[in-house]
Amino acid sequence: MNLQTEDEKKLIQQHLDDLLQNCPRCQKEEDLKLVMKAFNLANEAHKGVKRKSGEPYIIHPIEVAKIVASEIGLGAKAIASALMHDVVEDTDYTVDDIERLFGPKIASIVDGLTKISGVFDANSSLQAENFRKMLLTLTDDIRVILIKLADRLHNMRTLDSLALHKQLKIAGETIYLYAPLAHRLGLYNIKSELEDLSLKYRYPKVYEEIKELITDSEKRRMQHINRFSLPIIQKLEENNIDFEINGRPKSIYSIWKKIQTKNVAFEDIYDLLAIRIVFNPYPHIPEKTQCWHIYSLITDIYKPKPDRIRDWVSTPKANGYEALHATVMGPNGQWVEVQIRSRRMDEIAERGFAAHWKYKDVDTTTQENELDKWIKRVREMLENPESNALEFLDEFKLNLFSSEIVVFTPKGETKTLPKGATALDFAYEIHSEIGNKAIGAKVNHKLVPLSYKLNSGDQVEVITASTQKPVIESLAQVVTAKAKSAIKSALKAETKNRIEKGRQAVESALTALGIQPSSRVFKKILPAYDVLSKDELYSKVGSGIIVLTDLKKILKKNTPNKWIRYWGLQFNKTNLRKKDKRHIDLEDEDDNQAKFDFRKPYLLTESTDTQSASYLVAKCCNPIPGDEVIGYLTEEENVIIHKATCAEAIRIMSQYGNRIVTAKWTTHKILSFLARIEIKGMDRIGILSELIKVISDELQVNIRKLSIESHDGIFESWIDLYVHNISDLNNLIMNVMKIKGIDNVNRIEKFDD
Repeated sequence: MNLQTEDEKKLIQQHLDDLLQNCPRCQKEEDLKLVMKAFNLANEAHKGVKRKSGEPYIIHPIEVAKIVASEIGLGAKAIASALMHDVVEDTDYTVDDIERLFGPKIASIVDGLTKISGVFDANSSLQAENFRKMLLTLTDDIRVILIKLADRLHNMRTLDSLALHKQLKIAGETIYLYAPLAHRLGLYNIKSELEDLSLKYRYPKVYEEIKELITDSEKRRMQHINRFSLPIIQKLEENNIDFEINGRPKSIYSIWKKIQTKNVAFEDIYDLLAIRIVFNPYPHIPEKTQCWHIYSLITDIYKPKPDRIRDWVSTPKANGYEALHATVMGPNGQWVEVQIRSRRMDEIAERGFAAHWKYKDVDTTTQENELDKWIKRVREMLENPESNALEFLDEFKLNLFSSEIVVFTPKGETKTLPKGATALDFAYEIHSEIGNKAIGAKVNHKLVPLSYKLNSGDQVEVITASTQKPVIESLAQVVTAKAKSAIKSALKAETKNRIEKGRQAVESALTALGIQPSSRVFKKILPAYDVLSKDELYSKVGSGIIVLTDLKKILKKNTPNKWIRYWGLQFNKTNLRKKDKRHIDLEDEDDNQAKFDFRKPYLLTESTDTQSASYLVAKCCNPIPGDEVIGYLTEEENVIIHKATCAEAIRIMSQYGNRIVTAKWTTHKILSFLARIEIKGMDRIGILSELIKVISDELQVNIRKLSIESHDGIFESWIDLYVHNISDLNNLIMNVMKIKGIDNVNRIEKFDD
């Protein structure tokens, strides 16, 4: 093993000194000894090992420890655990060694941070298993998650040194799980940086364009903020309020999201201008009262926008966030967002869950209880023995909601639910059995169906019936993981009962014919009833779908099993072949051993021969040449092409990142690709014929399907047409927009051809 050079030793010492200087909670002698002991072990264990960037590996755990110390605010044990977080995974040290040297608590944290290894279910995902294992420690020690978030943040900060396909994998996983998790735990700064960095690697051009726009407008923005803030500063000082005021820059990712969701230009995002007021509260006066007092002083100067008041001091967010947000009209005719927080609220907003511990003895508030409730829900999901890792991952994602509503029980108790939750979600939030027996609800004393979407402030009463049972359609009526998990469990239990009932019926029918159940017997029975397995037969018999009156007649026949039904399709038995189950692991250093070379972009070439197409286009986003795309390599080694912005692609990256390939279009002029556009405008005589003339005659684009609706002088049209690439489509959209009366033209990505 190579020894460290003098230059490397100096570099390591610089990073260590920086850590110790930015570690407010490890200044006691015993704390410093613990941190140095952990550093010495990690430094020795990783000696001679380099990162992809070429720097000594130990720099990474030191930087993770610094994030844990200075940006999250944890103490010596967490810092020691962060320094050793890769020791068990990457070196000869074991968890037992860590326990012997540092005690059971630090050993438990390090174990939670160690990736799982071994062989898993073929339908599972290594990433999902890793994430699930990490969350198993959530209920024991939240520091595991906080350190993992710090680890992910430093990995994202140093992602440049990895290959493009690995950057996509890690960035996709980050935006899908880690950024929402940081948000859920109240770590707003970390959440924003994770989102920005994920955007940087997923859409580098977009990231740089928005960054440049922010930089170009920075001087003008600060001039506006200074002019806006001056009267407020004078007013607050006149009222003897001890405060700090600063301009709050909006993150690149949040600007991109607003541009995407609201379909507005950069200049039209009105809360690009924002200030934050953090005050030191007077003792014996509630902080909430002081927030509203400051709000009243500001609105004496500037007029508020009534629909943009966000009162999170009366009802904090489920992750503990407290603040009063208002939007007021500034002196330049621009809307400015104002955030008002106490010092305590600000620290909780910046450091999230870690800051709650500091104030736990001082202020036991309801928002901390909300975090406890969330952890309890995660524990319930983890303890479900029947859920696999991928199912768990999707359910956990549902729990990372960023927008909440607060509703009331008939007795006036509050329940926090994600925005979009239904009356059935509320029923399951009360108790699983109430959800299972629910047949309807009363919202604000009015009868509504279980699919009714709730709003903040609703009072909800659930109506139940003892004979009611969950049905598969119930899954489409809920959004919370708790409800989905309870419905799935109930359906599985019902299926088991049905299978057992059917098994007894089949065996009784065979016994009555004097026949013993055997594989030979079932080879005749299964194809006759068009089922694939004994369990499917039992289930259909148990539910009454299959009646065994003709069983004797079936058993007398001697028909050969020429055809096999496979996932709803018919295949000749001689043409079936086993799937290639080989697993291509991108984490292996020797990528050349993989049958598919992930290091090179996958070229999307043209072929008029559909039998030999080199890729498949995903129906969830319908990419066309010119779109930024990624590829997903299936187990059958087909490449499915998704738009890089596709939500399904992001989900796949988070779960099967090791099967993501970078993809690149070649010149496409032979093949035409199906695209759909939505057109809205003022209805007038002749507009449809003019529209078709522009598309078909002038632009010579083939229309496959057209539908149009008109009401109250407004028309909406959806047109499916064939284009060669994104340039053709953009050119078409620009020409259609020139037609008199056309107000808006948009590309629709998700559609069935």
